[in-house]
Amino acid sequence: MDDSLLGKRAPDFELPATGEQSVRLSDLKGQNVVLYFYPRDNTSGCTTEGLDFGENIEAFKAANTVIFGLSKDSVKSHEGFKEKQSFPFELLSDENSDVCEKYLCFKLKKNYGKEYMGIERSTFLINVEGEVVQEWRKVKVPEHVNEVLAAAEKL
Repeated sequence: MDDSLLGKRAPDFELPATGEQSVRLSDLKGQNVVLYFYPRDNTSGCTTEGLDFGENIEAFKAANTVIFGLSKDSVKSHEGFKEKQSFPFELLSDENSDVCEKYLCFKLKKNYGKEYMGIERSTFLINVEGEVVQEWRKVKVPEHVNEVLAAAEKL
């Protein structure tokens, strides 16, 4: 199975988000979108990744790019995580993994010898036409935001 969405139309979705709103990808046409999938709220790597995106929010805005973080955590969990870290962007809740599966990010993972299904840290850059123009899978957090920003600035 092809695990790449590169060059394809980004799968549309509508999900509940922080700020008592719902986000539909197709409503964001005319803007570039960074959609980053992360495993869990309030964990070190996920916190660092969110802070890195937040610290660069103005540069992303200058590149006509909005940012959304997405995990399986509830909106209530997201609200606390966003407030605690002062993230300047919304977090999306995909509690039943539908969007994670559409983006091929819900994978068999291993930790301490145990296997389980979970989110593989991944980021997608979607252009103004709704096409996936860049994707990063099995993301390592250090320096990742710089790669994403450089790609967004080229659009």
